[in-house]
Amino acid sequence: MRFSKLLGRTLKEAPSDADCISHQYLVRSGMIQQVATGVYSYMPMGWRVFRKIENIIREEMDRAGGQELMMPSLQPLELWEKSGRLPSFDKTIFIVTDRKEHKLAMGPTHEEVITDLVRRTVQSYRDLPQLPYQIQNKFRDEPRPRGGLLRVREFFMKDLYSFDTDEASLDQSYKKMVQAYKKIYARCGLPSVMVEADSGAIGGKASHEFMLITESGEDEIIYCSKCDYAANTEKATSIKKPNPPEDLKSVEEVSTSGLKSIDEVATFLGVKADQTLKSVFYVADGKLVFVVIRGDFEVNEVKLKNALKCNDLHMATVAETKEAGLVAGYASAIGLKNVLIVADDSIKLGNNFVAGANKPDTHLKNVNYPRDFKANVIEDIARARAGDPCPRCQGELKAQRGIEVGHVFKLGTFLSERLGAYYLDKDGSSKPIIMGCYGIGLGRLLAAAVEQNNDEKGIIWPLPIAPYQLYLCPIKTEDVKVMETAERLYSDLTAAGIEVLFDDRQESPGIKFNDADLIGIPLRVVVSPRTLQSNSVEVKWRREKQSQIMPLEGLVSNLCTMLQVNG
Repeated sequence: MRFSKLLGRTLKEAPSDADCISHQYLVRSGMIQQVATGVYSYMPMGWRVFRKIENIIREEMDRAGGQELMMPSLQPLELWEKSGRLPSFDKTIFIVTDRKEHKLAMGPTHEEVITDLVRRTVQSYRDLPQLPYQIQNKFRDEPRPRGGLLRVREFFMKDLYSFDTDEASLDQSYKKMVQAYKKIYARCGLPSVMVEADSGAIGGKASHEFMLITESGEDEIIYCSKCDYAANTEKATSIKKPNPPEDLKSVEEVSTSGLKSIDEVATFLGVKADQTLKSVFYVADGKLVFVVIRGDFEVNEVKLKNALKCNDLHMATVAETKEAGLVAGYASAIGLKNVLIVADDSIKLGNNFVAGANKPDTHLKNVNYPRDFKANVIEDIARARAGDPCPRCQGELKAQRGIEVGHVFKLGTFLSERLGAYYLDKDGSSKPIIMGCYGIGLGRLLAAAVEQNNDEKGIIWPLPIAPYQLYLCPIKTEDVKVMETAERLYSDLTAAGIEVLFDDRQESPGIKFNDADLIGIPLRVVVSPRTLQSNSVEVKWRREKQSQIMPLEGLVSNLCTMLQVNG
């Protein structure tokens, strides 16, 4: 491809709302363009990267036994009502009404459609297992689209669904997909780690995420330094260290005027944070929830939402807190009535806590569970932390940041039961089909690749997914010999099967080199009057600082070897 003919242009400045490096570099390099908030066009170079990722995914899905199909983006809302998942997706679903006043959903995912499809197709155990998949655009009305392709309202997904007769068969399908995912990321040149994850609105009983490790990641991974335990913070657990046991003391009221935070109160009273009880107020599906947790822990809202089995959860506003008669900064569960109290199990790991007195400027010492207050629900609702003991081996947990680029779920039978997807077993008995769900966001993976592979100059594409393999850059295009050599090289390299972006523009070396670094093509070949004096060119890998001089004789063959192209 000649640069002069390329649709798109590079930019010196990033958009003002580009808050992450992939957003900045993908726009500046001319690979994507914003159409509306959370909606992007893929420009030719960006689409080449996308198609390479897509082809790798498709090859591995086919190799694992998947069958590609295509399902509609428009879905009858009745399917969602029948599955019971409509409240879980709430306002994120785009709903349209046709001319007959019939409501349709613009598919945010396709579990309902594929389950209904299989219900109509599969009859007996002989028809199973099945691994249908598609690569298609989906729609979600994200409340806060951000990060370019990382969080958008229209996006491309590969979603494969497994349909099996029993748990053992599901385990086989699940393991098969996990291995396929590992191969996909390896082939893309993107190191990843598999972690335990929460199933979220998709549902199911077990799930794992695949994360690309990068300091700019929006998610945090908790992992063990000794064993293979790893989970995202939504799912991660740890061993909570108990406080030394004490004899129970009598409750004592103390004045804490103007002191509201855990740190302020603990310092004032000369105790540690783990000797206090923290109170946090939430509203779950419109109902106030009073949460109690040991003061050295933070509430994990995903765990809390799962414990409450609610669809909507948010921290109570000032108005909602006042309406419930709670005193912010000085509240506790002692004496509360007609309020749902949810406690973290850490309240059992100590005695004689400091807690609020439910009146301004006052706290209580020596509060103990269950002597002084009760809880309706007690579960692990705390965020696991780096430094905590591992729940498997008691090794030290560590944390690192990453970006989710794939998610696999064991759905079980709840969707097949609700939507009537049954099969006849060998005995002629009707049983629900056991399902799994396996997704990869292609645009998100593309953006995450940039987050993981960049420097201060621009993108550094891994070779397998780079828009072009080689950047051919003639310097001083007015020099006839330079251009004749560059044109001949372009023809020979292309004929040898190398993907070349030929920068035939009449621009200065500085502009060309800056664009080359910004776009991030793995290998750069520079033709200049200086190198031609020795019948050679300058060759430089994007990841390396030093270049090398290579002779023109045998150059195409040598470049094919470097790029692993069978020329």
